[in-house]
This record gives sequence, C-alpha cells and structure tokens, in this order.
Amino acid sequence: MLSVRDLSARYGNVEALRPVNLHLGKGELVAVLGPNGAGKSTLLRALMGLTPGSGQVDFEGAALPRNDPRAVTQRGVVLVPEGRGVFGPMSVRDNLELGAYLLKGRPGEFNARLDWVFALFPRLRDRQSQLSGSLSGGEQQMLAIGRAMMAGPRLLLLDEPSLGLAPRLAAEILETLATLNREGLPVLLVEQRAPMALRIARRAYLMAVGRIVAEVTPDQITSPHDLARYYFAHEAA
Repeated sequence: MLSVRDLSARYGNVEALRPVNLHLGKGELVAVLGPNGAGKSTLLRALMGLTPGSGQVDFEGAALPRNDPRAVTQRGVVLVPEGRGVFGPMSVRDNLELGAYLLKGRPGEFNARLDWVFALFPRLRDRQSQLSGSLSGGEQQMLAIGRAMMAGPRLLLLDEPSLGLAPRLAAEILETLATLNREGLPVLLVEQRAPMALRIARRAYLMAVGRIVAEVTPDQITSPHDLARYYFAHEAA
C-alpha cells in the first residue's frame, strides 16, 4: 500500500534523514522506533511533503505529490503531528470540523463521521463546545486523532501519540489505534514507548542517526537491551 524508496531530507546543510526504504501493506500497523534525534519525525514530515526531500513515495500504486501536504492529504494520507497541534482558542467541534474541510457540501457524510468519532471518543462528545486549549493532554490527543479521522484517512500517520501522557492513558490511546487498525485502517506509528508500540504492531522499523537500521517483528525484541543493541551499534558505526 505504501512503498518508500531512497527517501531523504535535509534541514539546510544538515542531512536529517538519510536515504531510507520501507513498505506498509494493506491493513498493517507498522511502528517506527528510535531514540530522540533518530529522524523519526523527519521521516513522517518528508512523507507528507512538509519537509523537502528526495526519493520516491508510492501510495496505492501511484506516486505521492512531493512538497504539497494538501495534495497528500487529499490522496488519503493523514498525519497526527507530534504535540497534537489542536487549535486551543477553538472549540472541540470546530477543530473536528476543520478536519473535515474536504467534505464541504456533503453534510450527511460529515455527520456520519462526527458520530463515529464521538463513538470512538465519547469524552469529545461531552466536551464538544469546550475550548480545546482547556482539555487535558489525553483529551487533546483524542481530539487530534479524531480530527484526523474526520478527514477520512486511508493511511494514518502518527508522531509520538503517547508523548507526555501517563502510562494508563498512553495505553488507552494506543489500544484505540489498534482498534482502528483491526477495522481495516493501515497505520504507521512513530513511538518512543517501544514496548507499548510492539504490543500492537505487526512489524517495526528501528531508526538511529537518520536511517533505518533494522526491520524486526515484535517477538525479536524481548527486552530494552535488544533495542539498545541495534541503536548503539549503528550510532557507533
């Protein structure tokens, strides 16, 4: 479903993402794991066209537009960014409506998606008139995912959705992603909480110093030492 070949990205003269290759099949949930500074967020930004890059990215058999995030979203690839990115001075409902901007003139579909998001996150229904900036961190993450779902993604990209959340709430958020995946939505999940991500992922790519250093299955990572062995070996190389 997603095929990435030799994708790289730079910030000025700094090569933040060395040429990487990865793939994601129909219905898969794949994790991207790595320490801070490994290039995980840059990978997602390059896929979305938010960070200029070179290489080939194919989605559903056709090349994704480069450096055009709106066109990428219109193709059905939707990103939940690190830090959630909710519009604090706007209400929960207004944030959700922004996610559905491609549905202008289709109120029936909009209402169906809104009801589905509220069923997924009942707390958002209860707080739909509340300012988003007054929500808890966990509720803001629910809103960020809900807003992405309002866009009707065919592939969902998430950048550190558990960041800053208590373990119980982080596990709840990741279990929701697992539910969406079981319902057929492919997911590419960037996470630092490797044990949680590996509980729901089918495969994982491990990143260090701007490149993918290994592709593993969850049963290959039985302890933090297994991850460290991959990371440190390539950081020292």
